[in-house]
Amino acid sequence: MSKVYFASDFHLGINARLSSSERERQIVRWLDHISSDANEIYLVGDLFDFWFEYPTVVPRGYIRFLGKIAELADQGISLHIFTGNHDMWMQEYMVHEIGAQLYRKPIVREILGKKFMIGHGDGLGPGDHGYKFIKRVFAHPLSQWFYARLHPNFAFWLANFWSGKSREQAVLKDQWLGKDQEWLVQYAEKKIREIELDFLIFGHRHLPIDCRLQNNRSRYINLGDWLYFNSYAVFDGNNLELCFFENEGASARVF
Repeated sequence: MSKVYFASDFHLGINARLSSSERERQIVRWLDHISSDANEIYLVGDLFDFWFEYPTVVPRGYIRFLGKIAELADQGISLHIFTGNHDMWMQEYMVHEIGAQLYRKPIVREILGKKFMIGHGDGLGPGDHGYKFIKRVFAHPLSQWFYARLHPNFAFWLANFWSGKSREQAVLKDQWLGKDQEWLVQYAEKKIREIELDFLIFGHRHLPIDCRLQNNRSRYINLGDWLYFNSYAVFDGNNLELCFFENEGASARVF
């Protein structure tokens, strides 16, 4: 039976429970593991802790991961990649070199008879106006043109420096804030009042969450991350389940 897989927040380039290179090999093992029955794979943002495409320069590293997803695309598995807040500067490389479809905003799609909304999740929901403004600035083509004028050595050092600063200031991401405080839950509740949806799948939150919404039918799914959880979702046409790869004892927050 063909299945559809979803994963997010690999953050390749930084160390966590495993080093970045060990985690990359683990992700490749997972991709090998699911390749036998995967019809589609959705990689829902922040695959890299930082990514910037110069016209003729590819960031160093990640060769095993990039080679594996290119191999899967060549095998006919439909590969969908979303930009996240850490890798929003993806451009043509994933499309032309890898063979993936690239998305910058959430999409609504019917999959095996069910209605899905899929997106990274950053900048959605109420509040966080400062980040939303910064995201618009960073996403502007002029900002990207100016950044491309920097030498890659300095550009990547600068990006990694600010990424580290942002991480130091982040609120604990493994803390469930409650349905009334989780901004992606609020966003999901708003969307199901506007459009009929069975599943709303996001990343960015770094916490594996399976939350039934107020209509008692739709489910908000957060994919967690591969820094600590190694979590992913699989849909077989009937059931959608949050699973964990090479991480015994891990579990989703179910509400």
